[in-house]
Amino acid sequence: MQFEKFNPLEDEMIQVMDETGEIVDPDLLPELSDEELLKLYHTMRRSRAIDSVALNLQRQGRMLTYAPNLGQEAAQVGTGFALKETDWGVPAFRELGMWLSKGWTVDKILQYWYGSEWGSHHGDDIRLLPVSVPISSQYQHAVGIGMATRLRGEKDVVMAYTGDGGTSQGDFHEALNFAGVYKTPTVFVIQNNQYAISVPRVMQTASKNYAVKALAYGMPGILVDGNDIFAMVAISRWAVEYARENGPVLIEAYTFRMGAHTTSDDPTKYRTDEDVEPWIAKDPMIRFEKYLINKGLLKEDEIEPLIEQFEDEVMAAYRSIEHSSDTEIDEIFKYHYAEMTPQLQDQLDEYLAYLKGADSNAQ
Repeated sequence: MQFEKFNPLEDEMIQVMDETGEIVDPDLLPELSDEELLKLYHTMRRSRAIDSVALNLQRQGRMLTYAPNLGQEAAQVGTGFALKETDWGVPAFRELGMWLSKGWTVDKILQYWYGSEWGSHHGDDIRLLPVSVPISSQYQHAVGIGMATRLRGEKDVVMAYTGDGGTSQGDFHEALNFAGVYKTPTVFVIQNNQYAISVPRVMQTASKNYAVKALAYGMPGILVDGNDIFAMVAISRWAVEYARENGPVLIEAYTFRMGAHTTSDDPTKYRTDEDVEPWIAKDPMIRFEKYLINKGLLKEDEIEPLIEQFEDEVMAAYRSIEHSSDTEIDEIFKYHYAEMTPQLQDQLDEYLAYLKGADSNAQ
């Protein structure tokens, strides 16, 4: 199928596998080996294990604010799986599955959420930008990277992520406009999890969906079942190669945030059990497990031991960073630039003088 001819104005959603794990559109089923199928599943399961452990640690006061990913694993892993090693991932803050797909290790992910910026140092061989908390600001960074690859004569693709709330930011529209004009090799992913913190979709936009926003900027916009791992892999593979040769694409992954926006949020204040209930049956993990069981690649009695194994691995990774040495004060000032700016040097000198004075007063 030529997905660039997909018309988001018709408000139809691409789906390959339904909620029961049955393939409803075999023509769109991506080619995946048994090994690749299990790799996708294990990455999704590992993502959920990190979520579970991190949430418990935060409630114990052993982890700082955390942004849960529960229910969005297929959208994240499916898109990340389509990227080549030389392609770039540009996340917001809820892209755990993509981070794992790109090679960000569990201990480094936990180190970041533990409060150490060194967790963001993925290594020079991993083309993944750090977490970006300011909403949709990273879209402009992604377009800049894409423009740079073109100027250097390279064929790398940049995949950038935001949520439905991010589409209300000016940076979102500026980035799409620039990408459309200059045909940057950018895949824009909107994880539409139905809420911008507490604001539901109907109070964010009057558009039929978010995919239609692509049309004004001269690029294809595709609406996809974000809880269908096969639909996400199929569309993402196509989008990455389309962007590599032609220019930008926008993907709306229609999904649902099963948990809180962050650990400082209480979703019961703005949604009911009735709002959540229909999405439980659409859980991306459960439907993929049904498929794998029917295919003979997974047994039901293997699931719980696998969950325990991954959660044990996550806890072991956490223990390796929990008692690591504290960050030195000067590292906070020296971290960002190869050479500190004069302003940062002044701030560091002032702070060291303050600490020295505080020590003197204490004595």
